Amino acid sequence: MLPTYRPNRRKRARTIGFRARMSTPGGRGTLSRRRRKGRHKLIPVR
Repeated sequence: MLPTYRPNRRKRARTIGFRARMSTPGGRGTLSRRRRKGRHKLIPVR
């Protein structure tokens, strides 16, 4: 049986990266909320 989480940096970046967030209205909302909250990092790296 394979593990359910198989890390892949490129796939992760394309799914939840900055450009993926900016490409949808909901993603832009997420970024604006994180900016409003004062997050040091808008996008979690790794």
